[in-house]
Formats: sequence, C-alpha cells, structure tokens
Amino acid sequence: MSENTPENCTHDCSSCGENCSSRKPESFLKQPHEGSVIKKVVAVVSGKGGVGKSLTASLLASFAHKKGKSVGIMDADITGPSIPKMFGVSERATGSEEGIYPVLTPSGIRLMSMNLLLDAETTPVVWRGPVISGAVQQFWTDVLWKDLDLLFIDMPPGTGDVPLTVFQSIPLAGVVIVTTPQDLVRMVVEKAVNMAGMMNVPVLGLVENMSYLTCPDCGKKIEIFGPSKADAIAREFGIPSLSRLPLDAEIAKLADAGRIEDYETDALQEVYAAIGRA
Repeated sequence: MSENTPENCTHDCSSCGENCSSRKPESFLKQPHEGSVIKKVVAVVSGKGGVGKSLTASLLASFAHKKGKSVGIMDADITGPSIPKMFGVSERATGSEEGIYPVLTPSGIRLMSMNLLLDAETTPVVWRGPVISGAVQQFWTDVLWKDLDLLFIDMPPGTGDVPLTVFQSIPLAGVVIVTTPQDLVRMVVEKAVNMAGMMNVPVLGLVENMSYLTCPDCGKKIEIFGPSKADAIAREFGIPSLSRLPLDAEIAKLADAGRIEDYETDALQEVYAAIGRA
C-alpha cells in the first residue's frame, strides 16, 4: 500500500473524501445512445473562426464515406450551424421514445445539427453557454447514430464551453486542427494544441485550408495569402502536417448548391490515413 494511502482504505472512492494516491481521476465521459455503436470519433477544431472547419469536416466525412465507411457528422456549432446547407439537407430531424434520428445526406452520411431541429434555418439560437453545451451532449447521448465507423464533430471556434464539453464527454480518438496561411496561424494552432494536451486528446495533424490557388491556364500553384506555414508550425509543435487544401471556386460552388459530397480530391488521403492509425 502506498505511503499516501490511509490504512483503512477500502479502495471505494465513491464513499470516501480522502485525497490520496489511490483516488482515480473522475471521468466525465458519457455513453452514446444505447442503440449506437461508434468505433471512432474525430473532432475538427481551430483556435479561431472562419478557417474552414465545417468545410474540412464535410470533405473528410465525404472522403471517408466514398472509401466505404459508415459515417456521421455532429454539427456542434450550435449557434452557427452550416453543415446541413453544404449537404443540401433541409429535412427536419424526427424522434420517438427511442431517441432522436439523424437525417441522411444524399449519399447516406448521418447528420445531426441544430438547424435540423429548428422551425426555420434562419431562427437564431439565443442560449447561454450551459444550455448550448447540454444540447451538444444530447447529440451524443440521445441521437440514434446506430453503427458508425467514423463520427466527425464539427466544433465551434475557440476553447469555450462547447469544446470543453466535447473533450470531456465524448471519447475522442483525436483532433484535426484546421488553419490558414496567415501570420496568426501560430497562435491559432498553439491554442488548439494546448487545449488538446490539457484534455489528453491526441492531435492527429494539421490541415491548412485556402493554402493556394491553382492557375486555370498554366496549373501553377499561387500562394495568394503568402507562403504556407503549415510544415514549419507543425514541426514546432511536434504534430504532423497532413494536408493543404486549395482555394477552389468549385468547392464554393458545390457547397452553395448543397452538393459538397460531389467534390473530388486526393488532398485528404494523409488525413484519412492518420485517422485510420488513431
């Protein structure tokens, strides 16, 4: 017995107020819906907004689905949901005593978003942080995801209530950090890496969005926002630099049309491989 453990220790920490070496850290992890079997959960995160988390999550889900995986997307950006629009989903989510049923995208990806529960997609969600966090937790515990190989979580920006809830409540296999080729990239990545470290969640790697533009005439890659910083920043923080996504008018066109699943790219192969290893 450890010298820091009381002699009368029963190893039943639930009825003991002592702070000793035998006490195990309290787990806040929640079980998914009893009708769900989810093999792997990956969160797509960033330290700031506007970098393309939702786009990256959507493209990753579509990429994995085309590889034959059963895939779901949880839109955890409760106050600014955009995932349904990109997939062209306007159907309202339904439920029963069994739970809440996710809505299927045209290709069969299972989707849950606050916009699927509102009377109108333009209705604002004016809630305080704890209520928003509770909704995200219900997306995990009350939604009947059924059998999934992969569940991607599109996170809101920053390190506030919702990211904390996801990190503590859901067993994440890892996080993918999304950024852009701008000077503030280091700060953005450092915030995300530090939070993942505090929560003991692996960082699978870095995706640099809007990294370059391909000239339609000569095929040259033009770095219109400046040289890529992804590799250097990834080395600094000891994480893999996995992908550079282009600034592509086709992506915007398909997202606006609700057909993001139709976009074809090989740029996410390394991200997919890293998720497979997690």
